[in-house]
Amino acid sequence: MRNSKTGLIAVSLMALALAGCQSGRLNPIQSSAPAAPQPLTAAPAGQVTQNRLPPPANPSQFPQAPGADDQTQMAAVDPTDGADLTPGADASATAADISKNSLVGSWSVASGGASCQMFLTLTKYGNASRGGTRGCSGDLQNMRGWDVAGKQLVLYDDSGNTIGRLYSSGAERLDGQTSGGTAVSLSR
Repeated sequence: MRNSKTGLIAVSLMALALAGCQSGRLNPIQSSAPAAPQPLTAAPAGQVTQNRLPPPANPSQFPQAPGADDQTQMAAVDPTDGADLTPGADASATAADISKNSLVGSWSVASGGASCQMFLTLTKYGNASRGGTRGCSGDLQNMRGWDVAGKQLVLYDDSGNTIGRLYSSGAERLDGQTSGGTAVSLSR
C-alpha cells in the first residue's frame, strides 16, 4: 500500500510539472506582451538668435569698476620677497588681532570657487604649528603648517615656504590670498 501511495504522489507531481510547462506564461513567443509606447513627436524649440544686449537704462546705478590703483584690489606678490599677500595695503592696520589659541580647530575654506576644510592644531611642526586641509586644491592642498605673525595667519607647505597669508575680517572669519594669487576665505 505504501508503494502505491508513493507512486500516486510521484505521478501527480509529474503531471503538475508537465502541465506547468504548457503554460503560455513561460513561452515568450505565445505570450501577448503590451506593445511599446509610440515615440513622441519633437516639440518646436523656436529660433535661436544672437545679438548684443542693449546698454543699461540707467548706468549711474552701477558702481565703478575697480581700477589698477584701487587699494581694495588683491595684491598678488611673490611670497619670497616678504611682501604682503593680503587684500589692500592697509589690511594689516585695520585687521583685528588674532591669537594662535583662537584659530585652533576646523575651518570651512572657500578658495577659487571651491570649498574644502582646514584643520589647525597646536602640535609643533618645525618653527610653526601643524595644520592640514581636506578636499582643497592648488596651493592649499600642500598646506602642512601655520603660524601667527602680527595680525596675520601665515600658511606653510612641507618645505616651510609661505603659501598664503590671511587677516581677520570679522568674527570667526579670515580673508587673504595664496601665493598663487587665489583669494581664500576661512570661516566657522
